[in-house]
Amino acid sequence: MYLYAREKAQVGGRDMADRDQQGIFVGGGGPDYDEKQWLLPGYANRHGLIAGATGTGKTVTLQILAENFSSMGVPVVLSDVKGDLSGLAQSGSDTFKLHGPFTERATKIGFTDYAYRAFPVTFWDLFGEQGHPVRTTVAEMGPLLLSRLLELSEAQEGVMNIAFRVADEEGWALLDLKDLQALLVWVGENRKTLSLRYGNVSTASIGAIQRRLLVLDGQGATAFFGEPAMDLDDLFLKDENGLGRINILAADKLMQSPRLYATFLLWLLSELFETLPEVGDPDKPKLVFFFDEAHLLFDDAPKALVDKVEQVARLIRSKGVGVYFITQNPADVPEDILGQLGNRIQHALRAFTAKDRRDLRQAAENYRENPDFDIEDAIREVGVGEAVTSLLERKGIPGVAQRTLIRPPSSQLGPIEPATRAALMGMSPVAGKYEQLQDRESAFEILQKRAAEAAKEAEEAETREEDAEAAEREYRAGRRYSGKSVSRSSSRPASTRSRSSRSDSIGTTFAKSFARQLGTRTGRAVVRGVLGGLFRGR
Repeated sequence: MYLYAREKAQVGGRDMADRDQQGIFVGGGGPDYDEKQWLLPGYANRHGLIAGATGTGKTVTLQILAENFSSMGVPVVLSDVKGDLSGLAQSGSDTFKLHGPFTERATKIGFTDYAYRAFPVTFWDLFGEQGHPVRTTVAEMGPLLLSRLLELSEAQEGVMNIAFRVADEEGWALLDLKDLQALLVWVGENRKTLSLRYGNVSTASIGAIQRRLLVLDGQGATAFFGEPAMDLDDLFLKDENGLGRINILAADKLMQSPRLYATFLLWLLSELFETLPEVGDPDKPKLVFFFDEAHLLFDDAPKALVDKVEQVARLIRSKGVGVYFITQNPADVPEDILGQLGNRIQHALRAFTAKDRRDLRQAAENYRENPDFDIEDAIREVGVGEAVTSLLERKGIPGVAQRTLIRPPSSQLGPIEPATRAALMGMSPVAGKYEQLQDRESAFEILQKRAAEAAKEAEEAETREEDAEAAEREYRAGRRYSGKSVSRSSSRPASTRSRSSRSDSIGTTFAKSFARQLGTRTGRAVVRGVLGGLFRGR
C-alpha cells in the first residue's frame, strides 16, 4: 500500500518555494515540444477550462494540475466521476502499463526530474459510502438558493421566503427536508392569518413547492440535508509537510442525480463566496475547484441559476478561489461564464456532424492566434495526451495558443483498491467527525408536538362535552320519573352550565379552532388523520 509520502515536500527535485516561483509545469509546446508551458500561480485564480472528447486525456490533465497545486500548498476540491482520481492518493509505479510511454513523454518535453509520488487526499461522498459524509442544513442553503434550484415561480418563491421568515421568528430550526416540508404544511394550515401579515399564501404554491421537494428528495437530497453540517475550514487543510490536501468527492453515483449535483456545487461556491474575505490578487490561490461533467450544471438550467453561477464565478476570484470546468465541449458552458475562464486546455474535438464542425470552429475562435498553425486544424488533429493550450501570461494577457504535450502524472493513473481507500479514510484528519448523523429538535419535531397537543386538547374537549350530554340525559330522565318541572337555567347540572365557558378557556387559539369543529367522533378521526397520520408516518 503506497500511502502518501511523509518525506520533505519536494516536486521534480525542486523545493516548494522554487515551484511557487516557477509556476505549474503543464507540458511542452512548440513544433518540437521543447517550449515549456507554465500555469502561473498568480493567475491560477482566473479560472480555467479543460475540454475535449471522451478518451482524449482530460482526466490526466486534471490529475497533473491537482498534483501541482497540492505541491504548492494549495488545497484542491474535485469531483471524481469515474473513480479514477482516487489514484492521486497512491504513488505511480514502474509496473504500470503506461510507464514506458510516460517516461518517453517526460524525456520528449524535457521533464528530466519526473518521479513518482503520492499526495494527501481526503475522500468525501454525499451518500457517505465512499468518503466522509457531506451535509448542509436547509437554513444554510437559504430560501433564495433553494428557490433557484427548485425553479420556483415568483409567487412560489414568495411563499418560500414567508416560510423561512416564520421559522426565524418562531425559533424553529430548519435542518433537513422533513423540517421544510412540515413547515410548509403549517404555513398552509395558517395561510389566512399569514396572508394578512406577509401577503397572499396560496395552497397551489405550497403544493408546487412540495412536489419540487419530492423530486429533490427522490434524487437523494435526504442524505445531503442534515447535521453535522460540513465545516468549510476542513477543505483548506494541509498535511504536516505543507502540501495542500486534495478533497475528492465521489461522484459516480451522484452523476445519476444531476439536480443534487448542481445543488451541492452551487451551494459550496456560494458559501465560500459569502464567508471568505477579499484578498485581491494573491501570489497563489487559497483553494482550487475542478468541476467535472460541468454540463450537468447548465443542461436545461433556468436563466436565474445560470446567472447565479456566472456571478459566483466572476466574483469569487477576488476571494482567492480558482474554478476549473471540465467538459467535453466548450459549447456546454454558457458564453458569459466561458468568458471568465482565462486558462484553457483544449484536447481533441471530433467533427463528425455539421454541429460538431460549428462547435469546433467556435472553440478555435476563443484562442489567441498562432501564426505557426491553424488552431481549428490543431484541435481536430491533436492526439491523446496532447492539447491546444492558452495560459495567462504576465498582467493577465491570454497566451498565444500552443500545441502542447501534457506532462505525465506522478501519482497512480486509475483507481485505488477499496482497502486502501478505507485505510486513508481512517487516517483522515476529519475521521469520525461527520459519520454519525445528528437529529436534534427542529421544526419537524416542534410542529409534530404542537399537533399532538392540539389533537389531545380537542379530544379532551369532546370527552367533556360527551360527559356533559350524558349527565344532562340522566338529569332529564330523573325529572321525567319524578314528574317535577325544573328551570333549565337554574337546575341543570353545573357541568352542563359551565360547558361553554370551559370550552372557551382551552389553551391556545390553534387548539380552540379545532375544538369548535369537533362535535362528533367523526371530527376527531379527521383531526387524527390529518395531524397524527401526517407526522407519525414520517
